Amino acid sequence: MAILDSVGKLIATFSGIVHTRLELVAVEIEEELSRFSSILLWSLTALFCACCAVVLIVVLLIAVFWDTHRIELISGLIAVFAVAAAGITWWIHQQLQAKPRLLSLTLSELEKDGQALRDNFPHSTPN
Repeated sequence: MAILDSVGKLIATFSGIVHTRLELVAVEIEEELSRFSSILLWSLTALFCACCAVVLIVVLLIAVFWDTHRIELISGLIAVFAVAAAGITWWIHQQLQAKPRLLSLTLSELEKDGQALRDNFPHSTPN
C-alpha cells in the first residue's frame, strides 16, 4: 500500500506541476497578445500620420503657387505629423527589440523542474 500511496502522491505532484505550467503558458500568451495589440494600434497610428504627411505635402505643393501664409501653416502641419510618425515608429522598434522571447518564463520554469528532478533522482553511473 505504501507504494500505491507514493505513486498517487507522485501523480498528484506531477499533475500540479503540469497545471501550474499550463497556467503560466496561458498568462504569457495573453501578455503577448496584449503587446501585439498595442503595437498594432500604434503602427496604424504611425501609418495614419505618415498618410496625413503625404497628403499635406501634396497640398503644400499646390499652396506654393498661392500667396500669403498658407505655406507656413501647411509646413507646420507636415512637420507635426512627420515627427509623430517618426517618434511612434521609433517607439515601436524599441518595443520589438525589448520584448521577451515567447514563453521564456515557462521554458525557464520547465528547465528548473527538470534540474530539480535530475538532482533528486541522479542516474547511476557505471563503475
